[in-house]
Amino acid sequence: MRKLGLLAAILVAAPAFAEDLATGDAITAAIAGNTVQGSMMSTGPYAEFYAADGTIKGSGYTAKWAIADNTMCFTYEGAAPDCWGVRLKGDAVTWVKDGADGGTGTILAGNPNNF
Repeated sequence: MRKLGLLAAILVAAPAFAEDLATGDAITAAIAGNTVQGSMMSTGPYAEFYAADGTIKGSGYTAKWAIADNTMCFTYEGAAPDCWGVRLKGDAVTWVKDGADGGTGTILAGNPNNF
């Protein structure tokens, strides 16, 4: 019976988690034309400007971003698109992959780093 209760709790929590993620429109509204800087668990610190035309500008590189199925997809040179769910709270961003938080960032207005 205890296992059944745990399973029920997980099933009830799953939709709440899904509702926590931003829609594609919300992601675009928050991030297009702005910079996000923060840290990814797998690669460390980052700072990138996300132009409204889908271009990513970082320190010494450019890439592409797009919205697909309410996720933000990143395409860096030589790599396949990598899509992440996005949790937004004010100017805070959490990048979510396979149900786990993979990084965080702060939205900065415009392109303060002049990328």
